[in-house]
Amino acid sequence: MDGAGALEHLRHRARRGRPRSGDGRCLPGERRRGAGLGPGGRRRLPGRGRAQAPGARPYRPRPRARPRRPCGGGTRVSVPSLPRLCDDVRWSVAVRDADDDRPLASHDADLVLPTASIGKLVLLVEAAHQIATGTLDPSEPLSRTEEDWVADSGLWHALRTDTLPVADACALVGAVSDNLATNVLLRRLGLEAVTVTATRIGMERSRLLDRVRDDRGPGHPPTLSVGCAADLAHFCARLHRREILSAGISETVSSWLARNTDLSMVAGAFGLDPLAHTEPDRGMVVWNKTGTIETVRADVGVVSGPARTLAYAVIAAWDEPSAGTAGDPRDEVLSDMRAVGHWLRSLAQPDDRAARLAQ
Repeated sequence: MDGAGALEHLRHRARRGRPRSGDGRCLPGERRRGAGLGPGGRRRLPGRGRAQAPGARPYRPRPRARPRRPCGGGTRVSVPSLPRLCDDVRWSVAVRDADDDRPLASHDADLVLPTASIGKLVLLVEAAHQIATGTLDPSEPLSRTEEDWVADSGLWHALRTDTLPVADACALVGAVSDNLATNVLLRRLGLEAVTVTATRIGMERSRLLDRVRDDRGPGHPPTLSVGCAADLAHFCARLHRREILSAGISETVSSWLARNTDLSMVAGAFGLDPLAHTEPDRGMVVWNKTGTIETVRADVGVVSGPARTLAYAVIAAWDEPSAGTAGDPRDEVLSDMRAVGHWLRSLAQPDDRAARLAQ
């Protein structure tokens, strides 16, 4: 057998697990079984107990995972279950610790539902973004047109002035969910830009679909906006931490939302002045955005109390009652939303009264 044949024969025997050479050494390019193993079959780590080859990477132990900070800063407190929610209504609910983003409770949080005016959140983010980047002047005058006209929620349709600066239109949207100001802003900013921003901030499932309309025809999107509690609670927590695009943009949007006058749903349990709650009252501060149509009630926001800060999103949707069926469930829905509010209050401001109301 020539030299090449002998070498191939030895390699074949080595692959079958037989001795590879007469003295037990590996052939060139092969690795001996058990190499790098210490006593008991444990793998010998580089840099421990033996010299390293020149140029070898030094041993660095993998850092231990840092434990998540307990909510509230001390011992982790167990969170009670959400209150029972009425049947025959589609609910999407999510609550997070706004400081460390830890999920605390949920109910069908990924269920996408109509959200009425909640979609205006992304409109305000895009307005703040264009102001911050110099694309939009906050003092630029915006004039309403016949095409923009819509009544219902808001104040601008009741005012005599036809023109408002950008910043004032944004303030109206944040404070009273002004529909006319929404349409004028949307025409100026562009729905496409608002949609791009929704994707950029992680709101792919929760977005504004259209302008506000008194009547929706077959050629229009079926609703103003859609969303799910998981997206919206996460958005609120990030806005609280000033993580939506930039700290400055987050601060601007929060300042518009802090003046919201609708505390009729979840936030109704906090006992705050609906017209003035930008400063702490009994140690609590809230900002929120609500949405209302005939078959939807939605409330998302952040409540800060002495114990912790919570980001929440509560959405309820139901079908229009047909002839011969029971009336709409809005009374039960609003009662359940306030029950969730009392539950939030018992976590943010724990005291005997709030705890009893949350039960």
